[in-house]
Amino acid sequence: MINLLTMMRNYWLACTVFSLTVIMLLSLNPSVNLPSVPGGDKIHHIIAYAILMFPVALKKPKHWPLIGLFFVCLSGAIELLQPLVGRQNDWLDLSANWTGIMLSILLAQLINKAFPSSLNQER
Repeated sequence: MINLLTMMRNYWLACTVFSLTVIMLLSLNPSVNLPSVPGGDKIHHIIAYAILMFPVALKKPKHWPLIGLFFVCLSGAIELLQPLVGRQNDWLDLSANWTGIMLSILLAQLINKAFPSSLNQER
C-alpha cells in the first residue's frame, strides 16, 4: 500500500494527465461509440472525476485547489461541447463531477493522515 502511495505521489502529474485524456476522449466521443458499462451514469462521473483529482489531492502541489477548480470548469465546458459531437449535455453530470472531486480530496486527506510522507509536504 505504501509503495502504491509513494508511486502515486511521485507520478501524480502523469497519472492526472492520463486520466484527463481518457475522460476527454470518452466525454467527447459520440455515445453510440462508447462501450456499455454496468452502473449508473452519475456514478461513472463521480468515479472518473475522483480518479482524476485523487493524485493531485494526494500530492498537493502548489496551487492544488486551483487545479481542482480547473477540473470543475473543464467539466462544464465539456457539457457545453457535447451537443456538438452528438451527445446530450446534462448539468447533473457537472454536479456528479464536482462530487467526485470533493470525495477524492476527502479520501486523500484521510490517506495522507494515515500514511504521512515528506513527499506530500512539498509545495
